Amino acid sequence: MKKYLLALCTLCICIGYSQDKESVIDSVAINILDKMGAYIGTLDACSFTLERSLDHEGTYGLEKNFYTDDVTMVGPDKMLVQTRGTLHNKDFYYNGKKFVYYSLDENNYSVLDAPDNIIKVIDGFNKKFGIRFPAADLFYPSLTDDMIENFSDIVYLGNDIIDDKECYHIIASNDKMNVQLWIENDESTLPIRMVIIHKEKEHNQYQVTFKTWKINPEVDSAIFNFSPPEDSRNIDIMAQAE
Repeated sequence: MKKYLLALCTLCICIGYSQDKESVIDSVAINILDKMGAYIGTLDACSFTLERSLDHEGTYGLEKNFYTDDVTMVGPDKMLVQTRGTLHNKDFYYNGKKFVYYSLDENNYSVLDAPDNIIKVIDGFNKKFGIRFPAADLFYPSLTDDMIENFSDIVYLGNDIIDDKECYHIIASNDKMNVQLWIENDESTLPIRMVIIHKEKEHNQYQVTFKTWKINPEVDSAIFNFSPPEDSRNIDIMAQAE
């Protein structure tokens, strides 16, 4: 991941205009986002656990589902994601050459040729097959620029305490959603929590909390190789996507 460093911005507070109100891009918020991205870009490896909740439309209105994701990445071309939760249990394996999607619930898997780095895998397989990687946006090298392009307001709101960690609190807002980030106030500036609120969908929410960050751990590369479980079936994910 070293080659994916975010360029540091030196923006002052910029004021623009929309039909409804002034737009605010806060230089403090931008610098915090850039610092987080730059630090993530220096990592050779990392692992963490995500605790996620998301709302969806149910028979009686919004229902909340819960998931836990164990994620290990070794840059630039190895990743393992193991997801357990309300509606599905699945694993993603990426070893630099092959990407494997494995469903524990159905005991089936699909093996695909993969590009040569994690960002291309996340972006390409999401666009082609609709595979969603948890909290992947925070690992994009273009995160700050993407937020400036898509949100009219990006503001630093002060500091909060999350899991005994002092965190910068940033909000980005547009007509359709707001995204709130809590980023640890220390040298690493790692993400600790993210909340997305959809304004047009009964304000349904997506929340993710990062737990047990490990920076540059020793990782056995064998964990990124998939071994089919007994009686599992190899399926054609391309046919299912179509």
